[in-house]
Amino acid sequence: MVADSEPQRIARLTPLADVLASFDLSIGPVAPRRETLAQAVGLTLAADAVAASGHPQAALALRDGFAVRAEQTLDASAYAPALLSPSPTRVDTGAPLPPGTDAVAPLEAIETRGAQVFVLAAVTTGDGILLPDTDTPTGFKLRLAGARLRHLDVALLTALGIEHVMVRQPRVRVVPTRAEAVIQGAAAFIAQAIQAESGIAVTDNAALEAALSDGSADAVVAIGGTGAGRNDDSVTKLARLGRVQFHGIGVAPGETTALGFVGARPVLLLPGRIDAALAGWLTVGRRLLARLAFRLIEDQPFSAELGRKITSPLGLAEVIPVRRRLGKVEPVASGYLSMQALARAEGWILVPASSEGYPPGAHVVVRPWP
Repeated sequence: MVADSEPQRIARLTPLADVLASFDLSIGPVAPRRETLAQAVGLTLAADAVAASGHPQAALALRDGFAVRAEQTLDASAYAPALLSPSPTRVDTGAPLPPGTDAVAPLEAIETRGAQVFVLAAVTTGDGILLPDTDTPTGFKLRLAGARLRHLDVALLTALGIEHVMVRQPRVRVVPTRAEAVIQGAAAFIAQAIQAESGIAVTDNAALEAALSDGSADAVVAIGGTGAGRNDDSVTKLARLGRVQFHGIGVAPGETTALGFVGARPVLLLPGRIDAALAGWLTVGRRLLARLAFRLIEDQPFSAELGRKITSPLGLAEVIPVRRRLGKVEPVASGYLSMQALARAEGWILVPASSEGYPPGAHVVVRPWP
């Protein structure tokens, strides 16, 4: 515990943009590993997923029908059927085309009269077939490094015979510094957000010192103890075991958020107030996790018209929870974000430090809650 005469003090609030810019030099990606497709769903690719060979390697039928040479069907119609010689081969969808054929005539376009086979409609070269390398050419990048592997990607890679990919998955210790329900709730939210964004969250009630000394963790996120209260000592502990890079970040709520390192391992210290912890995680924590995974943040934000004005202080980036109402969005709180306000929120916007807010009718970018 820090003595009353030595409280944790914030000398200045570092602009959020400066904190995020520092990640490029201070935080490196975790080591990649090879993983099976089934186990890699939702994880961040550490290398491009590339088609080693083109697909298909031979022309395939795209429909059930008869493989024909298109030139034999010229001018064919129901009134003037064209005789096919030799007799065409019946093919099913996905089957390779027999040599010497270049189209698949639909079943209803073929008529058999005794030993003779006639076509009742003309087809052109390429009709009903998938040509070699048109599905995916050799070397095609199906999913880029830094993107999360989706179920669709797994289906496509499996179809191409790819069984393993390289992934990154940061292991993060999540530490609630006190047993208070609010802090425990914030820790649970952050742990679930880490899991949802391709990380491994390890949550326990171990002392902060033990978590900071855990060499198996790629990062530590602690909740609580970042202010100047008599029981607040998280920043002091980090300074003793490592170094504090920032204490006090220009984001509201969440001004007492701190960031530092133990060796090369980043440590994010979030306030114990639940709204402040959420704001610190949304603006700083997610970017930190993405940097460790060397991942693109794949939000699905949408533009919406603001139904009521937002007033925000200059010099602080501010997280504003919003909800939809009559085709627009409106703020549900600012400054202190109560639990009932957070419960009503359907998303959030970030007002930059350079803005005093937005008037009614302005179009804002709304991001979903993790």
